[in-house]
Amino acid sequence: MNKKKLSQFIREIPKCDLHVHLDGSLRVPTLIELAGESNVNLPSYTEQGMYEKVFKGTYKDLPDYLQGFSYSISVMQTPENLERVAYEFAWDNINEGVCYVEVRFAPQFHVNRYMTVEDVVASVCRGLDRAKKEYNSGVSVTGGKKPEFEYGIIACAMRAIFPGIADYFDKFMLVHSYSSASRVGALASYELVLAMIKVRDMGYPIVGCDLAGAEYGFPANDHKDAYSLAHRNFFKKTVHAGEAFGAESIFQAITDLYADRLGHGYYLFSEDMITDPQITDKKDFISKLVQYIADRRITIEVCLTSNMQTNPAIGSLENHSFKKMLEHKLSTTICTDNRTVSMTTVSRELELAINHFNLTQSQIKNCIIYGFKRSFHPGTYNEKRSYVRKIIDFYEEAERKFL
Repeated sequence: MNKKKLSQFIREIPKCDLHVHLDGSLRVPTLIELAGESNVNLPSYTEQGMYEKVFKGTYKDLPDYLQGFSYSISVMQTPENLERVAYEFAWDNINEGVCYVEVRFAPQFHVNRYMTVEDVVASVCRGLDRAKKEYNSGVSVTGGKKPEFEYGIIACAMRAIFPGIADYFDKFMLVHSYSSASRVGALASYELVLAMIKVRDMGYPIVGCDLAGAEYGFPANDHKDAYSLAHRNFFKKTVHAGEAFGAESIFQAITDLYADRLGHGYYLFSEDMITDPQITDKKDFISKLVQYIADRRITIEVCLTSNMQTNPAIGSLENHSFKKMLEHKLSTTICTDNRTVSMTTVSRELELAINHFNLTQSQIKNCIIYGFKRSFHPGTYNEKRSYVRKIIDFYEEAERKFL
């Protein structure tokens, strides 16, 4: 398939994004406008300046990559701004043929004197729902041939919290000033899950929990109680693991946090990233872990561009561990991570995967369909099955058209 035909095919097929951060996916003009209205200082007030100084094609390391979040979160502190950001985010996905998205963010970053956790989630849902209704009404007019746009929300807990990262966390740390830093972080995660149980039961599509933030030095099992609570209340679970630390982190995500999916999983195969002295046979440990992930169909949310940007030592995209994931026939889905910070789209990530890893037509289809099948769809099981069936039918129609 030539380059033009491939782009047309990717544009036509139904796509999903299961790992995308709302606060990493603002439109840059919107960020600049809201910053002016909210008295938030930016390094530049032009699009070109923001792309040169903040949202770059390449980054030095993870801290450099993350600096943009401080600006985006700062303008997402009112109901109106959250609704607008969510609305535009939904349409940015719809406009490139993304049918289903699980947008994730940390609600506690947006709690302030104007908004409770419930207000934060309600504001984001208003924006997403407005875009969803606008698009789906058009789909209905065409006879429902195209899959409708659907979404779910994944609430992010933070591996560690520090002074100054958010008003909510500052107050939380003050109230728990006699507890250790790890204990305070764990309590904040537990509190988030309690809040999400309430919000979900109010009817909002909270479909799962995530654990984000600095991975090295902040083990997942610190948050075991929070994830156990989520597990007992029928939440799906995903965990950032293997992005900045190795197989041990992934092992904890699966065994202590009941992970249904893994965010990134890049270092799954890296023996040199294992530091636990009790793991004497690193090769055997990784082999058994990989086999377990494969057998249980624990899906890895692969973010190619993001990994290249946060870890420049990878060098060439062909060196990415996605190649080994394919060789071991792991369940994978291609995601953006952050549309703005990584200057990417689902379509671009798929093209990178296809071109750099020589994916067969069967591998492309599996990667797309696995995403929908392993999604945390907010509907009933039967509703999800019907939706996935529609996705498969639409995909196969595109195959017949272009292949």
